Amino acid sequence: MASSDVMVHLNQKALRLLQEDADKIEKLIAIQMENLATRKCPLYEEVLDTQMYGFSRAVDFAVRAGLVDEGAGKLLIMQLERNLALLYEAQAQRQE
Repeated sequence: MASSDVMVHLNQKALRLLQEDADKIEKLIAIQMENLATRKCPLYEEVLDTQMYGFSRAVDFAVRAGLVDEGAGKLLIMQLERNLALLYEAQAQRQE
């Protein structure tokens, strides 16, 4: 395998793993929202903050290691934040 092929493979693998992590965070938050019934719960906020911080650090590492392009890393974080915002909106509408 040529050097560029290896980097493409590593890039794709890193993006796939980060996307899987983002999906897990979304599922975790969705489950917490269903069980806690409010996003104002301190436990919910702590879990969300911890998960988002950990994910952003993983993305930062992948970018600094050259495994993921900076733009792609920012896009992953933005997509996760947008998806979580949609979850919040859905939860708020259910509570009304």
